[in-house]
Amino acid sequence: MSFIRPEARAQLWRIREILAAAAVFLLGIYWILGPQGLLGWIGWLLIAASLALAFVGFRRLQFRQSGRGPGIVQVDEGQIAYFGPLTGGAVAMSELDRLILDPTHRPAHWILEQPGSSPLHIPVNADGADALFDAFGALPGINTGRMLAELNGKSRMPVEIWNRNVPLPEHRRLH
Repeated sequence: MSFIRPEARAQLWRIREILAAAAVFLLGIYWILGPQGLLGWIGWLLIAASLALAFVGFRRLQFRQSGRGPGIVQVDEGQIAYFGPLTGGAVAMSELDRLILDPTHRPAHWILEQPGSSPLHIPVNADGADALFDAFGALPGINTGRMLAELNGKSRMPVEIWNRNVPLPEHRRLH
């Protein structure tokens, strides 16, 4: 038996990183104002960690959709799999060539292109699609700020978010 309504529980789960950041922040404040000494210094570290966690949590919150769309997304060991009612497939992250956001579909779709296979279309609100944030964030040279802006923007045309063939700027190269 639960004392929290399912809708409220779903909303709290949606903002879980921000709630965790707030708890860590309050613990840090408590340790700073409390016993002093070593715990006071650790409290300052907790505050810094909570701000970083809140930043990441806010980014994830911008990425998350309702999760009530068609199909299920699974991200497992460098592979994105989508099981939909009409289509489906899998794409290896190491083989991914292009990532496109297509807002012309209802709901909007991520389009993942891999050479030698047909593009994989994933609704942004599919169940488990929030795991795509970490998968997309691991792509070399991706601009997650731009990705979130396009996702939450009102673009009417498909937008290329990432392309493997675009070289990194000079300041981001290793050699």
